[in-house]
Amino acid sequence: MPRPETGNRFDDDDYPAYTVGAAAEMIGTTPAFLRALGEAKLIKPLRSEGGHRRYSRYQLRIAARARELVDEGTPIESACRIIILEDQLEEAQRINEELRAAGPPQT
Repeated sequence: MPRPETGNRFDDDDYPAYTVGAAAEMIGTTPAFLRALGEAKLIKPLRSEGGHRRYSRYQLRIAARARELVDEGTPIESACRIIILEDQLEEAQRINEELRAAGPPQT
């Protein structure tokens, strides 16, 4: 029976479940590439009690997108900036949709 404090971590996109080696293998890259994404401040892995990097599924999706851009010839710094801008655009579009659904402001 799972402990109450653990909840259902398998469904949590933000739970840092993957070691750097497992994460690199899952997205078909190297641990050095993941460390470079951390140095570029695109993703910040959490650290285990022993100080080892741990990645979440959400972070792996971001890293996989960065890998796609780098594989297409985009420099890693530019790939990171593109991903940040894509994320900001997606958030702005989500907020815009919520505001439209709420209707015009009350006067």
